Amino acid sequence: MYGSPSAASGQPPTKGPAMQLPDEDRTRSPRTGWTRSHWEAAADALLAAVRPHAGPRHALIDLPGPRPSVSGRRSDGLEGYARTFQLAALRVAGADGVDPHGLMERYAEGLDAGTRTPTAERDLADGDTTSWSVVTDRGQAMVEASSVALSLRLTRPWLWDRLDDDVRERAGRWLAGALHHRPHDNNWWLFPLTVGGFLAEAGIETEAAGAAVDRGLAAIETWYLGDGWYTDGRPRAFDHYNGWALHLLPVLHAHLSGDAELTARYGDRLAAHLDGYASMFGGDGAPVHQGRSLSYRFGAAAAVWAGALTGRTPLTPGTTRRIASGALRYFLDRGALDDRGLLTLGWHGPYAPLVQPYSGPASPYWSACGFLGLLLPPDHPVWTATEEPAPAERNDRVRELPGPGWLLQTTVADGVVRLHNHGSDDQPRDEVTPDDPLYAALAHSTVTGPTADLPDNRFGLETGPDGAISERGRIEPLGAGPGWAASVHRPRTGGRPVPGVTVTALTLAHGADELRFHAVSGAAPGTAVVHGGWAVTGESVDTRVDTGDEPAGLAVTGAGLRSEARCLWGLTEAAVRRSGAATAFGPVAAAPVLRGVTTDGVCLFAGAFRLDGPGATPGDGRARARVAPLPDDGWSLTVTWPDGSAHHAELRPERVRVTASPHG
Repeated sequence: MYGSPSAASGQPPTKGPAMQLPDEDRTRSPRTGWTRSHWEAAADALLAAVRPHAGPRHALIDLPGPRPSVSGRRSDGLEGYARTFQLAALRVAGADGVDPHGLMERYAEGLDAGTRTPTAERDLADGDTTSWSVVTDRGQAMVEASSVALSLRLTRPWLWDRLDDDVRERAGRWLAGALHHRPHDNNWWLFPLTVGGFLAEAGIETEAAGAAVDRGLAAIETWYLGDGWYTDGRPRAFDHYNGWALHLLPVLHAHLSGDAELTARYGDRLAAHLDGYASMFGGDGAPVHQGRSLSYRFGAAAAVWAGALTGRTPLTPGTTRRIASGALRYFLDRGALDDRGLLTLGWHGPYAPLVQPYSGPASPYWSACGFLGLLLPPDHPVWTATEEPAPAERNDRVRELPGPGWLLQTTVADGVVRLHNHGSDDQPRDEVTPDDPLYAALAHSTVTGPTADLPDNRFGLETGPDGAISERGRIEPLGAGPGWAASVHRPRTGGRPVPGVTVTALTLAHGADELRFHAVSGAAPGTAVVHGGWAVTGESVDTRVDTGDEPAGLAVTGAGLRSEARCLWGLTEAAVRRSGAATAFGPVAAAPVLRGVTTDGVCLFAGAFRLDGPGATPGDGRARARVAPLPDDGWSLTVTWPDGSAHHAELRPERVRVTASPHG
């Protein structure tokens, strides 16, 4: 079935990811301490940990977990094979075929066994613990076929080309199912594309393979909004899938095909994406906690590596490695692996609320794409250059990303990145669904995650005696510019719009300070409004409420993570509420909450918010807001920041105009 591999040269790592390095390596990695040797050791450790869970002939890798995915255990076992195969492929291809642990032989055996009698059954049957799920319309096997195809493409000289003809014929037939079935109408279009890229290269169903590539590229073209940002099928769905699918797979296909035209087109888009995306990693290495499939964790580094691999990146080699190594270390240092060395479904450790129905025990191994940098040879500048600071470590900055409607706010003292959201909601095109807090919140960060029972980073109308507040629903961006972003939404409760009510929102940010303004039109006088601030999480949280002229709430964790919210206009009460459940960041959470009441006409509600990480020093001054009504149902706003600079804005229902001045 599988020919003899060439003699291995080199030795496997002898220590784990925490190995001690020579002084010269430390000099090259002053921020993370990690070099290529660490990445290789981490890959080897991850692959060694899954090996005991492989079934007969390595066809299905059935990892332990709290529950199977909706696709069933057989699909989950295929997922275990396919996603760890991608990690093995990157490890071996990056070593130019050196394979001292026999990875290719095991995955070749699994390919042979899994494709002998593919089945449509969801669960493992007695006597059949090797067969793979067949590829169907919108079936999970299509996703895993993509990982298998990419892995075979990366390792072709050391695996595919050594297979017996009958194994290649069966494997090609199983993969080709992805060419003839329909994906979900989102990033899934790239899975048949990835399969087609390999099959066309291997001379299997070349016409259908080429058509699948063309269909995939045509689909994402309709979602590209410019400046490096794609939606993910839905009109305003922006998240990490931009990096670990929508940019990665087309760029890799173009690169592996040697197609200069495609590489230029998708590589230039990737470079534009990285120009802003690189600022979404905190000083501790964490990516912003936003969007779905967050259990893919350090897969967030895939786009950063892809830029270096294709030469389409605005980042220096030292910055590239610093971001990627920081992301991997962040999770491995914070419990992403269980005591068996397996990746868990969660963020730091296991966290059930983060798990989607499609996620199975092996789903986190999509993070294998975060090891893409191993394809760069050891003498590439990305491995030999000295680490340089990530954007979040260079200077305090507020940067607008008009495509997704985001405002990124970074501070050097604590390395915290805050993402103010005025454009991402994950709502379908033809209906409005309940808010997903990982999309619909007013803000996300690298150090906080949403709670289950607090109105953290939410603004809404109180709609019932139980304290429930309205949802944001579909978000319509109004623009983003230097230090500001704005949007409008029509609040919903019980799945229905609140009749006649519109909320126009504006965020202004400077340094670590942020001011949030909400103009509410059409609400009945006397309606209570609620505005929650950042929920901070730790082993313990201390709270304080100030009832002075500008009521404020403060929550501070034992580790020094600090959240403050202060009433400025229309909001008249402050409190701090504790969550009854853990977040992805820890067991205890609390958030300051501000309240007010609507009056006649267009009502304005304004609050000052601040999130400080450990190491930050609260500013000496406070941002000040001067508010005056306009004659045509609007508000004139002037915000003066502690350094004397200012923003001026006019806020009207569904309209906003903002200017900035450096001297007030």
